[in-house]
Amino acid sequence: MEAACGTLDIDLNQPIAIVVTVPNTVEQQDTLRARATTLTAAGDTVVEPVIWSSLDTTLLAVLDSMTGKFLGRRPGSTQILARTGTLRSGSLTITINRAADTLYAAGALRDTITVSTNDSVSAPLQVILADTVTGATPPTVPLVNRPVVFTITAAPVGATVTIVPDIVSHAVVAVDTLLTDAAGTAAMRVRYLGGGTLPDSVRVTATARRAVGTTVAGSPITFVVRIQP
Repeated sequence: MEAACGTLDIDLNQPIAIVVTVPNTVEQQDTLRARATTLTAAGDTVVEPVIWSSLDTTLLAVLDSMTGKFLGRRPGSTQILARTGTLRSGSLTITINRAADTLYAAGALRDTITVSTNDSVSAPLQVILADTVTGATPPTVPLVNRPVVFTITAAPVGATVTIVPDIVSHAVVAVDTLLTDAAGTAAMRVRYLGGGTLPDSVRVTATARRAVGTTVAGSPITFVVRIQP
């Protein structure tokens, strides 16, 4: 009785996997760039043409299927895929976030604090960050957990002045970043800790930027806190 011996031939140069690198979020009207690497059975990378697709082009449009360039169109989540020949990548979920397009004051732009005693604090200097929705009621959607930067741009000479997110904080800072709350609001206060020669006011600006770095319309908003003895 004879036994037959055989070998299983494996082509180590055969592409077996597509590895995709891509951010998992993009804002409306911003572009997203996905990149892919094709791996062989030997673990080497090979240059293969990759075709990209979006499972919902109403949310995430394909600008260039050959280079992996997409455009965020509407808020929501969808998946993208890459393929080369009959080989496909796994689906990757992309979230399209609302784009911040307006920053506006949620209260008075001016306040007054009296420094007859040390440790005086102003009322909240409030802003709202939102997305404008054409034809909708209400016309804006507040944006949650987005950064707003508050900066002291003019302060009493030699005085100890700081910006604080609440009435208990005392750290001396000239620039601070807050995240918006569920109402899209970020609020900072001016605290006078004493010392120095008092001029008439402290100026604070609030600025927001989109994920791509562009300044949101309305920025900077300038608040003026008057100081009186």
